[in-house]
Amino acid sequence: MNLPGSSIPLPYAVVSICWVFLIYRLLYRQKSTIPAIPGSSGFISSYVAALRFLGHPREIISAGYSKDRNGIFRFPGLRRWQYIANGRDRLRELIAAPAHIVSFEESVWDTFQFEYTVGPEFKSNPYHIDVIRGTLTRNLGRCFPRVRDEIVHAFDDVIGVRDTEWKLIQMYPASLQIVARTTNRLYVDLPVCREPEYLQICINFATVLFFRGQSIGLFPKFLRPIFGPLISKRKSILRQALKFLGPLIDERLDQENQYGHEWAGRPNDLISWLLDVAEGNERTAPALAMRILAANAVAIHTTSIALTDAIFDLAAYPDHIFLMREEAEREVATQGWTKAALGNMHRIDSFLRESMRINSGPVGTTRKVIAKDGFEFSDGTTIPYGALISIPSGPTHHDAANYEHPDTFDGFRFSRRREERQRLVDSEGTGSFTQHMVTTAPEYVVFGHGHHACPGRFFAATELKAMMAHILTNYDIKPETEIRPPEICFGENIVPNPRGKVWLRKRDK
Repeated sequence: MNLPGSSIPLPYAVVSICWVFLIYRLLYRQKSTIPAIPGSSGFISSYVAALRFLGHPREIISAGYSKDRNGIFRFPGLRRWQYIANGRDRLRELIAAPAHIVSFEESVWDTFQFEYTVGPEFKSNPYHIDVIRGTLTRNLGRCFPRVRDEIVHAFDDVIGVRDTEWKLIQMYPASLQIVARTTNRLYVDLPVCREPEYLQICINFATVLFFRGQSIGLFPKFLRPIFGPLISKRKSILRQALKFLGPLIDERLDQENQYGHEWAGRPNDLISWLLDVAEGNERTAPALAMRILAANAVAIHTTSIALTDAIFDLAAYPDHIFLMREEAEREVATQGWTKAALGNMHRIDSFLRESMRINSGPVGTTRKVIAKDGFEFSDGTTIPYGALISIPSGPTHHDAANYEHPDTFDGFRFSRRREERQRLVDSEGTGSFTQHMVTTAPEYVVFGHGHHACPGRFFAATELKAMMAHILTNYDIKPETEIRPPEICFGENIVPNPRGKVWLRKRDK
């Protein structure tokens, strides 16, 4: 639906009309003693800073962080003032705060407008999160042969490098396809996991969650019920997905109705794991398909970004390749392509952790203040009701107090620490290593920290390590140019440049 005589879609035209109103009502109605980032406290300057944050989020957050590394500051977003809490003590207080004071779930619900993008049942009954955190993680070892098999076929099909001639590859689009296939090999298995149309639906749904959801949030609340469904396209995407998932889920439900949960030949995949706990209205094809789409959106989005960044880093810092390749070949020769072998690939683990540290987004570990009286830190600083408060991920990961030479890429930074820790254990019999790829800490918040740390990080790490080992053992790599492809920023959302390329060729073993 467009405005008469215009090509501008009506929902986005209304966004434009409402935008100034929203800026005024949401940015300026709250007076606060908490300092704003330099040059953003006035009406016009706040307006300009909110726009600038869309394209330069790291610079905005770093400017506030550098003023006081243990303080709190705020910056204007499109919808409201957003608050940033710096330092370890602030992080500890934030993640320890009771759920009736600050809420992780409410922050996600508010930011991505889940009521319209996935449906209200995700808020009332988020059982899929426990399935991913628990059942999926426990089954990674058992299911790893399927994951490995799909990685091999996906790289062959998507990359298409079958000889020793160099080929230029657009890496982010390729990563999306590879990650989507590998993820769905575990979620829905063959043959659906290789259906191009289904994979594109899953990839597109990430756009619904991360960009359309935020667009819906720009509307005043009274307009969201009108324009939210139009912008999200949730129902149309679900209909498309049901062409592939509907018959599959209906068959599973029929088998369970006849033979119970443990029927012979029951697949070990996400559909079965969801059925183990789904009750009532959730035991339908549309309800389960929406859970699978949501799980896909999060997994594909984050893992594809991490894989692309790691490949760009591998091309940019080739001095890491020999030792990681040697490590992968040694462990595979000893244990085969197994999850246990991945667990011993310490240099690859370190390289990926370093890549995610260097390339992390500007903020994370976000909570929404839901207590009417606000959230008060121990020093008396109060964050008002309804505000979002986050940790400055980017500046934390680039702080010299946390990392030596923090702006220098050092792929073996963490594996050296592991070796030093192991020497200490061997000589003194004490100590343990606590900086694995999936380990969170106040100085490493790529996956968040505390109770709400990313529930799918163990699966993501398994995929990424297996893919990196596959690349190292099967391909040579070099950058297209000496300049890394610039990232694409839209506020807190930062993705690799989809036009960024690397050269790949099959290794002549």
